[in-house]
Amino acid sequence: MVTADLQLALKLADIADEITSARYLAQDLEIITKPDNTPVTDADRATEKALREVLQIERPADGLLGEEFGNNVEGKSRYWVMDPIDGTKNFMRGVPTWATLIALVENEEVVVGVASAPALNRRWYASKDNGAFVVFNAEQPKKISVSQIANLEDACITYSDFIGWGEKKSAFTSLIDICGRSRGLGDFWSHMLVAEGAAEIAVEPSLAIWDMAALDIIVREAGGRFTSVSGQPGPTHRSGLSTNSAIHEKVVKHLNGN
Repeated sequence: MVTADLQLALKLADIADEITSARYLAQDLEIITKPDNTPVTDADRATEKALREVLQIERPADGLLGEEFGNNVEGKSRYWVMDPIDGTKNFMRGVPTWATLIALVENEEVVVGVASAPALNRRWYASKDNGAFVVFNAEQPKKISVSQIANLEDACITYSDFIGWGEKKSAFTSLIDICGRSRGLGDFWSHMLVAEGAAEIAVEPSLAIWDMAALDIIVREAGGRFTSVSGQPGPTHRSGLSTNSAIHEKVVKHLNGN
């Protein structure tokens, strides 16, 4: 079932895709370095600006939280979370693994999520209690679900890189050694592969809420679990771990030395 909020999120994704696709591989792409030493492009800013303008018309009472233009969510029971381009460094270098992430949080629970990756011809979406879906190449939506693999030795683990793990790095690398397969894919796509049943674990040691909110509900509605590396549910604990549920506790215990 496509709820009114999901329908709006999909409309926002269409708007984002039009802007980002037009600027992807552009020779005149404008890039600046933010105070946190991460890059931002004119496409990031233009996309978030456009989505905010639509939401201010369509949902004026809702709060907004975005990577590029801050937030006004204080005291709001409903607010939208957006990452205009998740994978900006990929976007800048012509790597097609980037996406716009859009989520709706209601009473501190993510209830709608969309991850739209036009360079991959894919879009994933979910809403509370209605399942998770993928659209490939503008075809009909296909319902997705996580795998049933229950042993770490048979699992595929995906991640971005080895940066940011700190004292947990040795536990992380030993988890890779245990798993039957590993792939350094990273960003949103790792988590979507878990939701599709193509991988069993996606893990990142340092993320913001806009990196995770949309992924959280898509993974959960596909039958998986989304927590922090320490096992705290939801996208507000500064790290992200998606699994197929069957091996979640094993992964959390391993990463935390239990």
